[in-house]
Amino acid sequence: MLELVQLASACGGLDPLVSLVKNGLFPIVYIVIPIALLVYAVIDFGKAVIASDEKEVKAAQSRLIKRAIYAALIFFVVFLVKAVMDVVAKGGTGNTGNWWSCWESV
Repeated sequence: MLELVQLASACGGLDPLVSLVKNGLFPIVYIVIPIALLVYAVIDFGKAVIASDEKEVKAAQSRLIKRAIYAALIFFVVFLVKAVMDVVAKGGTGNTGNWWSCWESV
């Protein structure tokens, strides 16, 4: 029981915010981004095929590649933030090492 209290206090009052990000924002982003990428790809390629223009098909392909890169970058933001926080936690003093305990406790 004492361990639970220590983990909950690791967030320093940010429990609702951390919970919202971890349980609300991340799952939505991980579902919406791939679906939006597919929908936009279908719309762009559909317009290009209906127009029967090869330049339009190449432009749609270019947009799809750019969107896929942007989507991948958004997915890796979590890993980049974790890496930065690990470096800060190892090099700093104080409560910076407890951020992972806070994340896991929520």
